Amino acid sequence: MKKGLWLPCVLMCTASSIAIAQSSPSNDGGGTGDANENNAQLAEKLSNPVAALISAPFQFNYDNSIGPDRDGHKNYLNIQPVVPFQINDDWNMISRTILPVVSQSDIVPGSGSQHGIGDISQSFFFSPRAPGANGWIWGIGPAMLIPTASDPLLGSKKWGAGPTALVLRQVSGWTYGLLVSQIWSFASVNGKDSDRPPVSSMALQPFAALTTSTAWTYSANFQSTYDWHAHEATLPLNLSVSKLTRIGRQPISFGGGVRYWFESNDNGPHGWGYSLTVTLLFPQ
Repeated sequence: MKKGLWLPCVLMCTASSIAIAQSSPSNDGGGTGDANENNAQLAEKLSNPVAALISAPFQFNYDNSIGPDRDGHKNYLNIQPVVPFQINDDWNMISRTILPVVSQSDIVPGSGSQHGIGDISQSFFFSPRAPGANGWIWGIGPAMLIPTASDPLLGSKKWGAGPTALVLRQVSGWTYGLLVSQIWSFASVNGKDSDRPPVSSMALQPFAALTTSTAWTYSANFQSTYDWHAHEATLPLNLSVSKLTRIGRQPISFGGGVRYWFESNDNGPHGWGYSLTVTLLFPQ
């Protein structure tokens, strides 16, 4: 498929799937009202990063105006499985993985095009199974950077680790909170690439979402990062809308959104970017 055309094709296919799914009868054993209520509950759980809910999001992204000459662009698919594990009656551990599949061109002058996978980001949150005082939910644990990139320009070539933490509250359909993490590199791949710059990156993500009784969710977040070595920050605002529905008995969420880069480094994206997310849910 010609570069840059895969995202519109996916959008059209997904829009068709939404229309088919919304016209299909519910198979949850109840009427339309019961189905909407159940879908709304799942949609609200999906807004909670440490909910006891197995999900498999596939997030398609497009950014452009990349590089010092602003003529680069990047298509990437983030595969983001979320799997909770019950430790005991009081605690869960939630595994969150992000595997990027990337196609990019001209992000550095003279670099050409690269296609393949990027570095995996892996987080584990240890979280109480029941909300705390006033309904606050929290989780804390380790985060890891795994150098799986298939091309030097698709990753850091560094192993990294650090802490991650999350706090949020859900009330009257609203979900709001803060996610923070810090990654430091501690080794190069096979002892090579020692000339690559070290990684010391902090991510700070305040977020808010509103889920309606008909399982529509409207979300906003700042996905800011700061590179302590380069003293450079990125600050995109992400706005999205999603709808949780069912295809047969399978709960599935379709969403789309835009982002605007208020701050970026010289080699990063600028202006507007776009995203499309399809999430399969597997209630326990």
